[in-house]
Amino acid sequence: MPNRFHGNKRVNNSTAALIVSDSLVTLNFSLSLINGEVIDTNFDKEPASFRIGDGNMLPGFEEELLRLAAGDEIKKIIPSLRAFGEINPKNIQRFPIDKFKHLLEDDLIPTEKGSVISFKDPAGFDLPGIVKQVTAQEMVVDFNHPLAGKDIVFRAKVISVVVPGTETIEIKV
Repeated sequence: MPNRFHGNKRVNNSTAALIVSDSLVTLNFSLSLINGEVIDTNFDKEPASFRIGDGNMLPGFEEELLRLAAGDEIKKIIPSLRAFGEINPKNIQRFPIDKFKHLLEDDLIPTEKGSVISFKDPAGFDLPGIVKQVTAQEMVVDFNHPLAGKDIVFRAKVISVVVPGTETIEIKV
C-alpha cells in the first residue's frame, strides 16, 4: 500500500529509501495553476527520471520531494518565489517601435499583444519575450518567465528512489 501524506506527515511508516540530494528519482508529476489549469503533466505518459540537484527540476519543487519514498504521493502549493520567481519589473522593457517595423509589416506572422519575440542576449543565446503592448511610439516586451508571479500546485507520485552510491545496471529489452 502506498504511503500517504496528511499535510507534511507520513501516515504509514516505511523502511524504504528516502529521497536525498543526488538520489535518482523516477516519478509522475503535474504542475497546475491555482485555478486548476494544467501547465504540465506526465501522469498520462512514462514517468520522468532525474537526479535531485542536477538542474532538471527547479529547487523549490525538489525541496518538496526530499524525504519521500517510493509510493509516496504529494500535492503542495509552491509559492511563486520558490516556483518560477516573482515578476521583476526590470524584465519589462520598452523599445522604440521603429526597431520592429519589419515585424509589424509581416502579414503572415502578425506581431501583436501576446506574440513571442526571440532576441539574442550578449552571449548569443535566444531570449524570448512576450509582447505586452504595441503603440505608435513603442513596443513593451516582458522577459519574465510566463509563470513568474504565480503560485503553482505541484503534485507528484514517487515511483522509485535510488540513493546516491548505489550501483545500478540498466537493461533494455
